[in-house]
Amino acid sequence: MGLSGADVVDAKTYQEIKERTLKSVRGTVQADILKEDQAQNTCIFSTEFAMKAMGDVQAYFVEHQVRNFYSVSISGYHIAEAGANPISQLAFTLSNGFTIVEYYLARGMSIDDFAPNLSFFFSNGMDPEYTVIGRVARRIWARAMRERYGANSKSQKLKYHIQTSGRSLHAQEISFNDIRTTLQALYALLDNCNSLHTNAYDEAITTPTEESVRRAVAIQLVINRELGLNICENTWQGSFVVNELTDLVEEAVYKEFDSISERGGVLGAMDTMYQRSKIQDESMYYEHKKHDGSLPLIGVNTFLPKEGQEDEIKELELMRSSESEKKDQIDAVRNFQNIHGEHREKALSVLQEVARARGNCFEQLMEAVKYASLGQVSAALYDVGGEYRRNM
Repeated sequence: MGLSGADVVDAKTYQEIKERTLKSVRGTVQADILKEDQAQNTCIFSTEFAMKAMGDVQAYFVEHQVRNFYSVSISGYHIAEAGANPISQLAFTLSNGFTIVEYYLARGMSIDDFAPNLSFFFSNGMDPEYTVIGRVARRIWARAMRERYGANSKSQKLKYHIQTSGRSLHAQEISFNDIRTTLQALYALLDNCNSLHTNAYDEAITTPTEESVRRAVAIQLVINRELGLNICENTWQGSFVVNELTDLVEEAVYKEFDSISERGGVLGAMDTMYQRSKIQDESMYYEHKKHDGSLPLIGVNTFLPKEGQEDEIKELELMRSSESEKKDQIDAVRNFQNIHGEHREKALSVLQEVARARGNCFEQLMEAVKYASLGQVSAALYDVGGEYRRNM
């Protein structure tokens, strides 16, 4: 978005650069509409249209040999943040993943052409089940890819990112949050996650500051560079409790798969708001236990400090954009829109035509964003795909 390379080099050179870049560029598209409906509530298009758009992204990646950019982050983190327990988070996320696989196969794509482009995103809280969430996910995914879909060894490998639990952070005794985050990070690293995000302690109340982010990064650095045990790649291998917990969590996930299947699969269960209802029930259960003290949270509902000694951090910087910063952003968008006004309407019109004809929206989107802002693109697609409306 903004200035395109097509504006500064000839067409042949631009095409060569584009093809070479697409084959090497790294990153991740979040785009998981299923968890949006079930948990996060940031849906803008109808579920059907959004699934079509997700498929268009993956089809474009296959056609242009985009191998290092994940086409979707199949996310359990937001399911957990909405209140789901570890079992529901894992079961809902994996079932969403299999639903996406089935849809892409129905689009005519080969399993080994797209499965390596899928990634997963989990939360790590304090519950014991988080000890094995990654190894259970990998076991179930590998078995399904191998035995149900006949996928190759690369497609059987589940790649996942962990973010420590934002829901476990508390405004009371706020500095204690770094302790919780450290333990959650250790869970993730000992379970061999592919990448890790450690939350800043002040995310309980504000956007992280530079100081709090540095402390959050230090948690990972200290574990990676100073903790001697970290030199062992699979520290818990052979542990009775970890092996037993792995089997128990796997069994519980398969049981949840059965509950989803009985309701017509993931999409059928979504029609009756099964996932949302279960997440809400589990969230309420957690909140009750927190408030009645049966779930001990140090400094929150037990081992409370003396009055006037709540925390050693007396002043906390609140990160807020200034009015001038907000104005600069708005001015930049308006300037972009004014510069490209001549070409915008045609680009958006072509995008709508492609969407109506069930063509690849993402391919045309790559052209449309040279001239149209995100809001303008979304508005154009609303006319075709419709805005999201939740079942009540």
